[in-house]
Amino acid sequence: MYQTEQLILYGKTGVCRVEGTVSQPVPGEKTARLYYVLRPLYQSGSILAPVDNVDSGVIFTRPIMSREEAQAFIKELPDLKSEPYYNQNLSQLREHYREQLGSLAGQDLARLICSIYLKMQETKAEKRKLGAVDQQFMDEAENLLYGELAAALDIDRDQVKGYISKTLRDT
Repeated sequence: MYQTEQLILYGKTGVCRVEGTVSQPVPGEKTARLYYVLRPLYQSGSILAPVDNVDSGVIFTRPIMSREEAQAFIKELPDLKSEPYYNQNLSQLREHYREQLGSLAGQDLARLICSIYLKMQETKAEKRKLGAVDQQFMDEAENLLYGELAAALDIDRDQVKGYISKTLRDT
């Protein structure tokens, strides 16, 4: 069970702060259900997530990286292998990218970002634009990964790219 004030990654919402738990009646049932009250760090509003769904893995959650894990992760980025993925069938392209996003693991997100970045470089060289599906998934992966790194490193999300560049230059 997560603790109050703990930062967690909550599905594709991204980093959320656990504000506590609340018991609420379930419509049509006689018993109440326990919910986590989550406050997304980079979106407005709050989320009530059923504790039993979160703790059983029905809803993907995990604690965010620690500062030390984030710093070590960044230093390992140059060793990640990725290649651009091409597919003219947009539904197959979306499915491939969804699979890459599926685990929400930092390494998988970084591989996806690098893969689409390489594809973007190739399309620029050919004086073409990156496709909308590619851009959508790159944005989603960057939001998730950079949000987690920003929270772990206690910096603004818009500073993450610069932090990564500086760290890799200095190593």
